[in-house]
Amino acid sequence: MKKLALIVSVLFSITSFGQGFLHRNGQDIVDGNGKNVILRGLGLGGWMVQEGYMLKTDKFAGPQYVIKQKITDLIGEKSTEDFYKAYKENGITKRDIDSLATWGFNSVRLPMHYNLYTLPIEKEKVAGENTWLEEGFTMTDNLLKWCAANKMYLILDLHASPGGQGRDANISDYDTTKPSLWESEANRNKMIAFWKKVALRYKDNPWIGGYDIINEPNWNFTGTNNNGCDEALNGPLRELQVDVTKAIRAVDTNHLIIIEGNCWGNNYNGIFPLWDDNIALSFHKYWNHNRKGAIQKMLDYRTQYNVPIWLGESGENSNVWFKDAISLVESNNIGWAFWPMKKIENIAGIASVTKNPDYEILLQYWKNGGKKPTPVFAKKALMQLAENYKIENVTIKPDVIDAMFRQVQTNETKAYIKHNLPGKIFATEYDLGTNGFAYFDKDVVNYKVDTGAFEEWNKGNSMRNDGVDILPCTDVISNGFQVSFIENEEWLQFTVNSKSKKTYDVAIRYSSSKAEGKLHLEIENGKKSSSIILPATGGDTIWKTIILSSVDLNIGINKIKVVFEKGGFNLNYFEIRKK
Repeated sequence: MKKLALIVSVLFSITSFGQGFLHRNGQDIVDGNGKNVILRGLGLGGWMVQEGYMLKTDKFAGPQYVIKQKITDLIGEKSTEDFYKAYKENGITKRDIDSLATWGFNSVRLPMHYNLYTLPIEKEKVAGENTWLEEGFTMTDNLLKWCAANKMYLILDLHASPGGQGRDANISDYDTTKPSLWESEANRNKMIAFWKKVALRYKDNPWIGGYDIINEPNWNFTGTNNNGCDEALNGPLRELQVDVTKAIRAVDTNHLIIIEGNCWGNNYNGIFPLWDDNIALSFHKYWNHNRKGAIQKMLDYRTQYNVPIWLGESGENSNVWFKDAISLVESNNIGWAFWPMKKIENIAGIASVTKNPDYEILLQYWKNGGKKPTPVFAKKALMQLAENYKIENVTIKPDVIDAMFRQVQTNETKAYIKHNLPGKIFATEYDLGTNGFAYFDKDVVNYKVDTGAFEEWNKGNSMRNDGVDILPCTDVISNGFQVSFIENEEWLQFTVNSKSKKTYDVAIRYSSSKAEGKLHLEIENGKKSSSIILPATGGDTIWKTIILSSVDLNIGINKIKVVFEKGGFNLNYFEIRKK
């Protein structure tokens, strides 16, 4: 009888995983054929759960409920509903997911707000019952369909739990005037019921990559650190994750369950031993060094407990950091999901949403007060913002995508755009590649967790996410941006195409308030031009052109370095002209 039970169990396992379900195989995450899978994903932050910093409201409205109240106070409840309908419809579409697949992502992490799926406990007509809402499920169904069409895994992440799971309120939309997840048994029961409902709906779909059952819990149960970083036992967190797992397994034995520790996902004290055979551990990584020691504790857990680990959230840094972080985890057979996809006016992500001028007026009113915008004006501004969230209207960041995929594999550089000679070459259109290969800058990454201070990599916070410092440019002719804060011995490389072997003159367009700059060009074969001094122009917005004569280039592709022997000036463009 025992033999029969074992055979049935094995056959069930083969049947389930044979359909393609991701699952644990010792320390690895594998597909239905047993093939190791490195998840390369992106979190859709801001779609179901807004955070203030993504919308530029963080100085006065961080959690979503506060943001929504600000909007309602301006335009009323009905118009607020109209805005959020458009915002969610435009925020993520099939075209977004198609684009992610094209760029190289094989998975998506969906940060879910429970209130799109079920009512808050205070709105339930009967205490202890659960009213289910179709909106969240429909959004998830559509997203899953788009992911499946692209053969991408969808990882479901409960980002905002009933009541909120952390004192870092913005993350989980935690309202401090109401009982949190940890202070309310009714909230915990609703969360357990939520996951059972979700699992029942998606139990047979192999493109669900896993259930990330609670995002970044950060709560002190017995410790002194408000965010749970010194918790020794984490009893309530373990108990809840065990209860959720039991509820899921009652209806779904197929899918991988992903658990997180306290302290924004990283404190696993008291969480072990594990209670299910198909579990992975998630950890989150921000603003620290990308050395093996930074992830050693998680590597030790993987070995000690024979369990897969996954970098469930990371990002918000420079391209250099992105490349190094992804290289680190992939070299240790760890998949990842970076964060997020879309934010307003940002460089540290794959897509930047344009901040329309009328929305800026709303931001200034919310921040400083003054004359209240009319409901008509405010709604128009917000509806335009919602329109700006469409993938066809955002600014895609090729340098970020390049850093996350190509640069992880090679240090070779490639042209940012085609530069055919003769012609103007804007300084900010230097080659794609990492520091020391496509450019050299002295400040390229933020390690604030380790250093204790925020470190700017692009001091102008404009256009690109490399270490090069870029500001908006007001010169008569420009691409809208200039390279600034230039320091001695920094350099930029440009790939250009010359139709013939020729000697050119190079017109350098620059400005400088006081400092006298100096630069020269270097060609791939080691040849150098003469150096040229750039006298101060009398102001950072006073632009002048100076000619560097007789620069020899070969036929075809040339890689030119513009070497700043002496910085302190701004560079708009250089024009390579026929002599």
